[in-house]
Amino acid sequence: MVPSPFYPRQSALSESMDWTRWNGYYAPQSYQLQHEHEYHTIRTAAGLIDISPLFKISVTGPDSLALLNRIVVRDLSRLKENRVAYVVWCDPDGFVLGDGVVMKQDREAFFFMCNDPTCTWLQKHATNLNVTITDQTQIIAGVALQGPCATKILSHAGIKNISDLKYFGAMSTSIHGTQTWISRSGFTGDLGYELWFSSDQALNVWDILMESGTGFGLRAAGLKALDVCRIEAGLLEQGVDFQNASHMLTRAQKSTPFDLGLDWMVHLDRDPFVGQSELRKNQNSRYTVVGLEIDWNQTRDLYESRGLPPALPVEAWSSSVPLYRDHARQHQVGYATSGTWSPILKKYIALATIEKSYRSDSVQIELAVEHERHCVDAYIVQPPFYDPPHKRAPAA
Repeated sequence: MVPSPFYPRQSALSESMDWTRWNGYYAPQSYQLQHEHEYHTIRTAAGLIDISPLFKISVTGPDSLALLNRIVVRDLSRLKENRVAYVVWCDPDGFVLGDGVVMKQDREAFFFMCNDPTCTWLQKHATNLNVTITDQTQIIAGVALQGPCATKILSHAGIKNISDLKYFGAMSTSIHGTQTWISRSGFTGDLGYELWFSSDQALNVWDILMESGTGFGLRAAGLKALDVCRIEAGLLEQGVDFQNASHMLTRAQKSTPFDLGLDWMVHLDRDPFVGQSELRKNQNSRYTVVGLEIDWNQTRDLYESRGLPPALPVEAWSSSVPLYRDHARQHQVGYATSGTWSPILKKYIALATIEKSYRSDSVQIELAVEHERHCVDAYIVQPPFYDPPHKRAPAA
């Protein structure tokens, strides 16, 4: 593993020494012994999150749009300059390989960010196209500034007109002389921005942002806090809520965009793209993604019946948990993929894959207490669980 461009600042802040591996980089799980303060900072002030381990690819040239439209299921010809879009791409059988965000910098320049190495896949499909594909992962650093005070912090850092940037908009600017691209986006479901700049300027930008955020409660935040936030926001994580189809062995392990509830993204009536013909034939998927609110009273009563206080997950969990039609557990209708106790909502929530044909408004989720498997009710809801108005509203 290698250190992030921000590692000197991160290591100085790390009290927990709780690190993990993310795409070959050292990544902080939490800076403090527990992640709760970092989570509450994101929801009430602002958190600074290192997202440098994402793969970052520049796609430029007259045929840059044609290449991306050949890959992703979404029609990017509708994407205007200085806007970003969430995208997924599929294999020829229509199964999802990955997801990411595309920023349109100008008519012939796109910036592509994703969590899997995708440069080779782009190059494979660039035959006969006038396009240049450049892997910039090593030379571009990134941070996510997320939380209700994010706009004020960037304004305090000297970024002009930041309050004019609309949701999923992007702009090129300068932070004390460092050329920076900023998009109003993020993985927390809150007001937030993602900033991209040269890796050799990473420490300078980190220091400027931290100093600018001193009066606004800014704190560095790790991946554990981010994970709670993204579940509250109903955002899917590759490798947790769905898998890269190229790594899977059976159909049951793979997902189409329709299985993930991403029907709105699939634009079939346009020029050919990878997986288009199979997606056109298989639009009636068996599954979809839903949110679950797990019944707290039943959970509490189940623990108390065993003479125990109720146990809440201290951290977000990511594992396959069966969902049933009834407490007898005779018929499984899906499975939860990730869940957490939401401090801001005071609810136990989860994301789940469930059969589309299932018509009830609740399921029974498996819960193990003292090595015994039981079930409690979980109510089906449409994510996101947390969707504050200030996320999309004009920034103050």
